[in-house]
Amino acid sequence: MKNFRLKSILWLVLIGCAFGMMVNVASSWIPQTTITAQASKKLTQAQKIKKINAKLSKANRAAKNWIAYRESGYSYTARNGKCYGRYQLLRSYLHGNLSPVNQEKRANTYVKSRYGTWVKAKKFWQHHHWY
Repeated sequence: MKNFRLKSILWLVLIGCAFGMMVNVASSWIPQTTITAQASKKLTQAQKIKKINAKLSKANRAAKNWIAYRESGYSYTARNGKCYGRYQLLRSYLHGNLSPVNQEKRANTYVKSRYGTWVKAKKFWQHHHWY
């Protein structure tokens, strides 16, 4: 009888341990799946920039790239006095957010309000060497 109890207790312990391990393994997979699903919904920086510029015509994208090259050599960290970034915008215009995504948004807003299009901004730049 003692052997039966001892064997029963050992089996219960083994089953409990095995069940506990399965629960731990299964629960560790669930959050990872959730995290992976959430991460796949977020856009990368390059995707965000592409989305911002998708609204521009081919001519305006070309003019924007032309200005970016002349202003900073395409560098998002270029500095020149109070101006910063790929489009050499005033730091105050960036509102403390120096990220490439914000630079793209603010540059589009600036050019639209001042020139209307990047093509017109490029023409102005060609005459004045600034925009």
